[in-house]
Amino acid sequence: MYDEAAIQARVRELGAEITAAYPDGELLVLGLLKGSFIFLSDLVRQIERPLQVDFLVASSYGDAMESSGVVRLLYDPETELQGKHILLVEDIVDSGRTLARLLELLSARQPRSLEICALLHKHIAEHLTSPVRFVGFDAPHEFLVGYGLDHAEHFRHVPYVASLE
Repeated sequence: MYDEAAIQARVRELGAEITAAYPDGELLVLGLLKGSFIFLSDLVRQIERPLQVDFLVASSYGDAMESSGVVRLLYDPETELQGKHILLVEDIVDSGRTLARLLELLSARQPRSLEICALLHKHIAEHLTSPVRFVGFDAPHEFLVGYGLDHAEHFRHVPYVASLE
């Protein structure tokens, strides 16, 4: 789907867009684990301004293939969120159920702003009412792996994104 060179070029562009979007204030880049970790590490090195990094681990799938919509935070960021620009980094936006609930939980902590950056966006997120501000690539409606995305914990390490089908 997306080779290593295309991904790296788009990550550089996203870094420039994010740098321009946040000229002042404290920026916290909050990665949603596990899928975002490779994208997040490349992305933060392209953002040319001071920032902090922390992570969230959320579960809404359990053993199912589709999100239940019931989100549990398995790891909650220890960084103070109030008054900061929060950029929530996600590997792929699919149904939007988990992201919608996370946005509710994070908004309650009174950040200065709260935006989403996703490497991939399928544009089927009927449950997500907030727009995804920064998008790497529009994604097809296929099961994708690589560059952090997995299937049963396999394929995260490959430097490109491919369809499992």
